[in-house]
Amino acid sequence: MIQMKTCLVAIAILIGFALSGFAQPQPAAPKAAPIDPSLGPVTDDPKLPRVLLIGDSISMGYTVPVRNLLKGNANVHRIPENGGPTTNGLAQLQKWLGNGKWNVIHFNWGLHDLKVMLDGTQQVTPDAYEKNLRELVRRLKATGAKLIWASTTPVPEGKLNPPRATADVPAYNAIAKRVMEENQIVTDDLYSFALPQLPKIQRPENVHFTPAGSDALAKQVAASIESALAGKK
Repeated sequence: MIQMKTCLVAIAILIGFALSGFAQPQPAAPKAAPIDPSLGPVTDDPKLPRVLLIGDSISMGYTVPVRNLLKGNANVHRIPENGGPTTNGLAQLQKWLGNGKWNVIHFNWGLHDLKVMLDGTQQVTPDAYEKNLRELVRRLKATGAKLIWASTTPVPEGKLNPPRATADVPAYNAIAKRVMEENQIVTDDLYSFALPQLPKIQRPENVHFTPAGSDALAKQVAASIESALAGKK
């Protein structure tokens, strides 16, 4: 009898532990990372021309301000990601372009191409950068859109992560300038626009810009797009 009571007590204890486990609150599911506002969907006004912005995180910074500046004048879209280097552009461009008609495409690659890798070389060498740009331009011209090349913005002095060399930007921009001039593509010279005011508009030891800096770039970009749209008319 004593043994039976002991067994019953043990069973009751085990049941209690099991039930208490079920009663414990479950950990909350992790929240999804918020979507960058620049990557949000755009609903077209069919009466307005369509503009596509292609670029890396610098262009992500000025996308929303450009949309606001061109509100009522253009449907401003951008690719749904950080454009990365020209190699990514070659892989993704057809998907980015989709099946719709574009009136203006404002585009850039460069900062990711010239990123310095562990072996001391650029992620995309200057020769490969030129070859890739030529192919990208060929595909973009086939859309019939008015094309605007944005020169790559400056890399400041200092210890950057990931590492980039300040002097590489003018070198890569010179390559792009040659390609664009040969193809009669207008350049929105964001490099020359930003360089004199870097301490005021760019983060220290960082290729990215302050919110005010992105707003300043946006005004330059919006003006170049407005000019292209006027030319289209």
